[in-house]
Amino acid sequence: MKWWPLIKILPVKTRFHFVRRSKLFAVLSVILVIASLIGCFVPGLNRGIDFKGGTVLELSTPQPVQLGKVRAAVNRLDLGDVGVQTFGTRDDPQGLRHVSVRFQTPTGADPTATVTRVEQALNQALGQVTYSRADVVGPKVSGELFRNGILALAIAIALMLLYIWFRFELQFGLGAVAALFHDVILTFGLIVALRIEFDLKLIAAILTVIGYSMNDTVVVFDRLRENMRKYKRMPLSELIDLSINETLTRTVITGVTALLALSGLALFGGEALRAFSIVLMFGIAIGTYSSIYIASPIVLLWGVKRGEDAEIITPHGARP
Repeated sequence: MKWWPLIKILPVKTRFHFVRRSKLFAVLSVILVIASLIGCFVPGLNRGIDFKGGTVLELSTPQPVQLGKVRAAVNRLDLGDVGVQTFGTRDDPQGLRHVSVRFQTPTGADPTATVTRVEQALNQALGQVTYSRADVVGPKVSGELFRNGILALAIAIALMLLYIWFRFELQFGLGAVAALFHDVILTFGLIVALRIEFDLKLIAAILTVIGYSMNDTVVVFDRLRENMRKYKRMPLSELIDLSINETLTRTVITGVTALLALSGLALFGGEALRAFSIVLMFGIAIGTYSSIYIASPIVLLWGVKRGEDAEIITPHGARP
């Protein structure tokens, strides 16, 4: 077949003029970032149990447990966010299966009475069940988890800045970190817009987005640095367009492969993984965009040094 494998459809070389449209996309990005920041405060993040507080109930049963049935039984009680997961090993000496159920206690309700309602619902759904633990996670502990999660994101971005600064130059580091902030803020904006419950799984998703975005940016910067040595008098705007075009096919193939895998996870991974997959899919797409229209234009604005005399290369060429 002429077009098989389908990868042959992709052009070997592209000649898109990305820099020409950088101002337009910069304005669009600024608007979206401002809207996302406002959304993080009004209406704010829809915090899950990890960051809002609630009750953790652990149970054991001799039979295999269908987590969907457990979640459905608790959801009927209208207790807000419900988290269900297994823990322990299958080689339990007594042959028991262990499940952790997390749910929110309605405002003003008695936590003990709420736990009793949940236990009754689970007994009807699962049959013989042994309850080993019921702990209430207070707002103070949840607030500390939330602060630690945000701190982890900030530390990750700071370390990325140091890495890029060490590997390239400061202006490259500023461009990469600006792209990371852009990606993280817009990802938070998506979480707010879709009212996705923000929990520890989404912290892991955002950290993954940071890693993917940085990897994509480094690929473009590596090619830009190579072309700076190769084409010593070419204007920086043309160098950036050339470098992005030379890495575009690789970026598209990598991104589409990841999106296909995550699409399957979002469709068939169940409710517990759907939000995680959606956030990652958005993050991969926006990370590719920011490498082209956020990180690279900032390098263009600052100018870079190259050559033995370390002359500064501006958007229009080398300074005499």
